[in-house]
Amino acid sequence: MDVPDLDTVTVELDGPVGHLWLDRPDKLNPLSTATLEELVTAARWFDAQPGARVVVVGGRGRAFSAGADVGSFGEPAEGSPREAADAGRRMADAVEAMEAVTVARIHGHCVGGGVVLAAACDLRVAAEGTRFSIPEVDLGIPLAWGGIPRLVREVGPAATKDLVMTCRAFSAGEAQRLGLVTRVVAPGDLDAEVEELALSLAAKAAFPVRATKRHVDAVTSAAVGLDRSWSDADALLTALRDPDCRAAGARYLEALGRRRP
Repeated sequence: MDVPDLDTVTVELDGPVGHLWLDRPDKLNPLSTATLEELVTAARWFDAQPGARVVVVGGRGRAFSAGADVGSFGEPAEGSPREAADAGRRMADAVEAMEAVTVARIHGHCVGGGVVLAAACDLRVAAEGTRFSIPEVDLGIPLAWGGIPRLVREVGPAATKDLVMTCRAFSAGEAQRLGLVTRVVAPGDLDAEVEELALSLAAKAAFPVRATKRHVDAVTSAAVGLDRSWSDADALLTALRDPDCRAAGARYLEALGRRRP
């Protein structure tokens, strides 16, 4: 079993349960283009492991993920700009398509693209005190990466409009009430709860569990139109070139810089 050599993501497999870690804790696990590509590689690696039945997706350190790497916004991308803009959608699709059941282990901060990554997982367990937010509109860009249909699927259209357009922070408790999070536990119980859930799922017969995952995904995909997310990259690139959007993003980043110690 050759484990892929990745820079920002770590994969582990112990029997039927694997772990996929975002592993840049000093930066609160931002989702750079390189990280998004490594998440695709990791997802495909787990798919090639016949014994992997459950994969826990989490973040090292103090946060699940601070979201897209906003420090690189507006900078020229290496290679095709559209390929870079589309990397988040490819990541979310790869995670959602994994053969194993995926469980998001969420703590600290879950921001923007981190919410999309969590929504691409089958089940989500959050620690009390987790702070969720989707600041893309304040950054002057639309929520991309297939985030809109995934949120509509999990929390409904009205709540999606509220969370995405207002950019307000929301708690783990509200995320559970809306349906985004399936369980909320005390921070000290997060690992035990997630591992117990993972082992419980892994102990069941594999075929009916995977059949349930595939059936639910097929029904909801048809309902929310995930296939239309292919054009998210074009909307993102349009916003990055729009003067009004660029000014909004600059104001957000300036305010963010003032809030940091």
